[in-house]
Amino acid sequence: MGHIEVSRLTYAPPGGRTLLDGVSFRVGAGTKAALVGPNGAGKTTLLRLIAGDIAPSDGGVTSSGGLGVMRQFIGHIRDGRTVHDLLLSVAPARLRDAADALARAESALSESERSQLAYAQAITDYTDAGGYDIEIVWDTCTTAALGLRFDEAKDRGVTTLSGGEQKRLVLEALLRGPDEILLLDEPDNYLDVPGKERLAERLCGTSKTVLLVSHDRQLLADTADRVITVESRDVWVHGGGFAGYTQARRDRTDRLHELRRRWDDEHQRLRQLVHTLRQRATNNDAVSSAYQAARTRLQRFEEAGPPRSAPKEQNVRMRLRGGRTGKRSLICESLELTGLVRPFDLEVWYGERVAVLGSNGSGKSTFLRLLAGDDIPHDGTFRLGARVVPGHFVQTHVRHDLQGRTPAQIVMAENALTRNDAMAALARYELAPAGSRPFETLSGGQQARLQILLLELSGATLLLLDEPTDNLDLASAEALQEGLASYSGTVLAVTHDRWFAAEFDRYLILGADGDVHESDEPIWAPFPVGGGR
Repeated sequence: MGHIEVSRLTYAPPGGRTLLDGVSFRVGAGTKAALVGPNGAGKTTLLRLIAGDIAPSDGGVTSSGGLGVMRQFIGHIRDGRTVHDLLLSVAPARLRDAADALARAESALSESERSQLAYAQAITDYTDAGGYDIEIVWDTCTTAALGLRFDEAKDRGVTTLSGGEQKRLVLEALLRGPDEILLLDEPDNYLDVPGKERLAERLCGTSKTVLLVSHDRQLLADTADRVITVESRDVWVHGGGFAGYTQARRDRTDRLHELRRRWDDEHQRLRQLVHTLRQRATNNDAVSSAYQAARTRLQRFEEAGPPRSAPKEQNVRMRLRGGRTGKRSLICESLELTGLVRPFDLEVWYGERVAVLGSNGSGKSTFLRLLAGDDIPHDGTFRLGARVVPGHFVQTHVRHDLQGRTPAQIVMAENALTRNDAMAALARYELAPAGSRPFETLSGGQQARLQILLLELSGATLLLLDEPTDNLDLASAEALQEGLASYSGTVLAVTHDRWFAAEFDRYLILGADGDVHESDEPIWAPFPVGGGR
């Protein structure tokens, strides 16, 4: 069984501020550790350092057992890549290399004896690396995640899979694979609630060592036996489960404040002592040695510096305004999403909060995209009410229109703001420090907060939110809920966040059978045929 040892690790991105400063911790064999902290604090960066994707500025990481890694955005495999490519991307490095060599040898195969010998050697190397053995495992993975045998699924394009299907497939491959350590960055994103519950069961049941980043409080409570917090360039460890984490963090903050108070008191006492002895030494040479000793003590005390300050509490202030519209914000009549959703009728009134629930692949995101104006195959009709202006929060944060631009540039260009006004708006969302970084370099939570800010500034009166809390830290998720509570407009949100969903007025359930139902309570299990109202 594997373990992770992080020792005095420091990291500063090229040209950027120090993100991690001398952090140390250990994840023992078989431990299920959660990595938490504010958006942008360095959680994903820390995982990348452990995985070896980037090199630290100082310090190091050691581990025993292979590392299996799930990146935050696994849907980066595009441009015609296949399910086989996706599975290979999370396989051990030796196997990936052997598979690449086999593919090259196969494409170069001809009637020449040399190419045939190279192909035969590549097959041998692939076999020795466990390629054919792991294909048996992949067959189990695709069957469990997609309901298809590996031979049926391997050539299917990754972009034809929903976000939840991609996650389930990669999780199956990692949990069944040979690596003894799993680094999982937001493994529950895009999973429906039954999928989150199955994930919790699998994580608790595996003997592998797991370090995961998640903002799902229920998943953390169900799985984590240790909580590692990244904040203020430091890392601290709570040795118990997530249930006691809030109190542990409060106690730590109080302790840090007390240590700083004591340091300040001692600093003031030493300075006063030096001042007093200096005055006395001017008229009494016998006091000079005591004065010099006090000065030396003060100098050493100041060189050692104060204890680490308590982390600054987050203060994300979202001012979602909206505006008055007609009484009915949305009307759907016999609306059918081709191949996904059977015809249904729906009326959404001004000011309502409607959560769209359902299993992965049931058409929830497609429904929001249609309402946002995308060209989605459908029958029947839908229409927005008078003065309804939709604003769309994109689930996967894939905003090609924002790539290569900084948050400050984006906010200024899209809302005709001065730089000062743009930076003030970014500061309310605690994005000012990242205001000059390209959009694609922001953390998932920072990208999410920027999208919400753009919705705020757009004046949208119908918010179409696709999993808005997936990458938000706790403070940001609470700020979003407070912002929506005062929002003068209508909200349709796809969500699998059980805390977030509790705030909604009613629930539109997209069943696995294609039927659409309404409910006064959230329903997370697959909706029964003919159920609801």
